[in-house]
This record gives sequence, structure tokens and C-alpha cells, in this order.
Amino acid sequence: MKVVILAGGLGTRLPEYTHSIPKPMVKINNKPIIHHIMNHYAKYNFKNFYIALGYKGSVIKKYFKKKIKDWDVNLIDTGEFTMTGGRLKRLRKYLGNDTFLMTYGDGISNINLSKLVKFHRKNKKLITLSAVRPPARFGAIKLNGNKVKLFKEKSKLDEGWINGGFFVIEPKFLDYIKNDKTFLEKEPLEKVAKRNQLLAFKHNDFWQCVDTKRDKDYLEKVLKEKKKL
Repeated sequence: MKVVILAGGLGTRLPEYTHSIPKPMVKINNKPIIHHIMNHYAKYNFKNFYIALGYKGSVIKKYFKKKIKDWDVNLIDTGEFTMTGGRLKRLRKYLGNDTFLMTYGDGISNINLSKLVKFHRKNKKLITLSAVRPPARFGAIKLNGNKVKLFKEKSKLDEGWINGGFFVIEPKFLDYIKNDKTFLEKEPLEKVAKRNQLLAFKHNDFWQCVDTKRDKDYLEKVLKEKKKL
């Protein structure tokens, strides 16, 4: 199966790094985020990559000039200001009529990709996304006046589910994407959800996106300790 990675966003919430490089090239323990993501797919024998480039795509092109293992890496310019849905639609001619995988270039997980694909095939819907718990950030307190009546350390289980990326997609889904200005996460996914064609594969284990320097530092710590991956 082909793997699409959306790697063209501006990365505005991580300006410490993205003034000079695209977010997927921010290094986590000396390797770009995107390399970690691709490594995970390769563990499950998914090694045919289509990377949708945009902002500072030349940096990613330079990195992949060197051949990495037995990966087949295709780098495709999809426009600097194209939205997520538009980037995916621009890849249509490369994807053919087969089911494909897709994720974002800034999220790392230990999700079992074989189980994800099996789940998608069993349920026969247009698209399956991976539902994850957002990382817990704050403790909760309840007050009576100025007295603390309850203190509780925040748990991931207190949060709802969010879109964690790591999609399995049928090519017909691309018909729901209008043009370059289409956000994948708005009209296309909303429409297929209303038509009962969107499923969630629940992943309760490790997932972390890199939106801020704090996220980057946390991910480096986790990977160094090899607790999760």
C-alpha cells in the first residue's frame, strides 16, 4: 500500500524552528520527525511513500537525495499555500485505484498499522481515522469559594477522542475534496461522517504531535527512554 504524508504546512506554532525548515524536518533526537514516522510505517512493511511538499519543500528534497534503506520515496510539490485536502487531491494521479494510507508529518505513534488496515478492510467504509486521547496537560480542581474541595491530577481518560491521523483511505473519498482551498478536516470528513462512511480505530497507547517546543522536548525524552516506541 502507498503511504501519503502531508508535509507542506507552514508550522506557525513552532516558529523557533520553522522560520528556516518545514515542521516535518524538526529533529527529534537527531532525526527529522518525518523520518521517525516513515520508520514506523516501514516496520509494518509499508515503504512506498508519497510526500506532499509545500512550505520549504526544498529542505525535504535535499534530505531525501540520499536513498534510505529500501524505501521508495516520491516527493511531490503540492503548492506552498494549499490546504490539507487540496494537497491530498493533488496526489490523485499517483495513487491510482487502490486503498492507501495517509498521515500528517508532525505526529508520532506506536499504533499497530496492521490492525488498523485489517479493521478498515473488515468494515468496508470509505475512510478510517485513528482516534487518540489528547495528551493531558493540566490537573483539575473544584472550588467552593476559595477553598479547594477536589484536586485531581489530569488523566488522558478525562479527555475526549481526537483525530490522530494515521488514516486508511479508499480513493473514492478524493471526490469529496473540492480544490486547493479545502481543509481535509472540514467539509470532506464532515460529509463522509454524515453518510456513515467514516470510522474510528481507537488507539489508547502512545501518540504525540509536535505543535510546540514543549511537545518536541517531551517527545525527545520519551524516545530517549524508549518507553513507548
